[in-house]
Amino acid sequence: MEEIVMSKFRLEHDALGTVKVPQHAAWGAQTERSRQNFKIGPHMPYTVVTALLHIKKAAARTNAELGNLSQHKAALIVQTIDQLLADDHQADFPLVIYQTGSGTQTNMNVNEVICHYAAKLNPHLPLSPNDDVNCSQSSNDTFPAAMMISAYQACQSLLPVIKALITTLVKKQQAFQQIVKIGRTHLQDATPLTVGQEISGWISALQHDVQFLEQNLSTLLELPLGGTAVGTGLNTITGFDQQIVAQLAQDYQLPFRVAPNKFQGLAHHSGLNFIHGSLKTLASDLLKIGNDIRFLASGPRAGYAELTIPANEPGSSIMPGKVNPTQVEALTMVIARVMGNDVTINFAASQGNFEMNVYKPIIIAAFLETTQLLTQSITSFNQKLVQGLQVNQARIQTLLNHSLMLVTALTPHIGYEKSAQIAQAAERDHTTLREAALKSGVITAAEFDRWVDPKVMTHPEKRN
Repeated sequence: MEEIVMSKFRLEHDALGTVKVPQHAAWGAQTERSRQNFKIGPHMPYTVVTALLHIKKAAARTNAELGNLSQHKAALIVQTIDQLLADDHQADFPLVIYQTGSGTQTNMNVNEVICHYAAKLNPHLPLSPNDDVNCSQSSNDTFPAAMMISAYQACQSLLPVIKALITTLVKKQQAFQQIVKIGRTHLQDATPLTVGQEISGWISALQHDVQFLEQNLSTLLELPLGGTAVGTGLNTITGFDQQIVAQLAQDYQLPFRVAPNKFQGLAHHSGLNFIHGSLKTLASDLLKIGNDIRFLASGPRAGYAELTIPANEPGSSIMPGKVNPTQVEALTMVIARVMGNDVTINFAASQGNFEMNVYKPIIIAAFLETTQLLTQSITSFNQKLVQGLQVNQARIQTLLNHSLMLVTALTPHIGYEKSAQIAQAAERDHTTLREAALKSGVITAAEFDRWVDPKVMTHPEKRN
């Protein structure tokens, strides 16, 4: 019976002894220990794993060029990694986010998987996960480098999505540029503006968000490779840091550079924290835009009803014909998650005790969740709502005609106090502003019509 059970496993060894590993598994002893010890939460993001694979490939080439690893072993490592990157091997990387705070177990998982597949390619040239694949490296410098690489790539995928939303909004701004509506401040009626002007504010906010990201993303290009355990570079060879980073820059076609201070690179994650702050700012602006749209589209009979949103799906299981702003709801739920992720990253980034931060996996997991959710939700929001956004001109005109704040145009002519009296009389007597103004005897009908022109009020600089 023991032989039958053992046939499902093989024995692997590490520094602590022997471990039973599933027969089919591509990993080794250290991965299996982690798999058994940490059954907590989701898997490590695969983009972190692929970044580690690229780092291992660059390290093998660099070590061989510097005479720190045989050309044959380096070539085998490179060949194996190329095959791993060419196919989907997510099943070979089963470890979770909530493991050691340095990411050591995922680093070793990558090392062990490379050795496993390398043995299939060349069984006569055994590789050591620690001595060969991890040569001149420590989890403490490879994992944060993988964090930076995956975070930078994620932001590069997000930026075009934001720009696509801006492009859609620019088209809406142009289409609705001449439609005059009532403005609102403090949730109360204010002076007029055009729908296009209102949308231009949304556009500018998003353009600023893009600018904030693009101007500061370079902080994620600093890689602390060569720092090894605590930042000193112990067990590396002179020039390793510069050469491996140059190799990664060539492989990715990105301007990576050696972290100016490797002690900072291992113990602090300021760049990731700072950039996520920009993502939180983006989320704040999206929340404002989304809320504006859903309130302006509220109705269709008992709300503002100035905008009309696409009817993508039935809005109620009991109320026939109901249409809800579901895309905004999805977007704003994502924003709630982003806000939570920012708190997580803020706290985790503060926990760089002495020479290393031990919250690395949760920092990068939260960062990548944010970028993925924003990328997906902004795409959906753009395609499923904003592109189909329309205005209800009849409703806009009705609300504009009944607004009391058009009285603001009278103040240069009759003063603030008399203008306020006219507005208060109109509200009290439930009349139009024009009727109250004429009843006051302060101005004539011709003067009212000349001074109170909502379209002119949206561009007062053009008044004659």
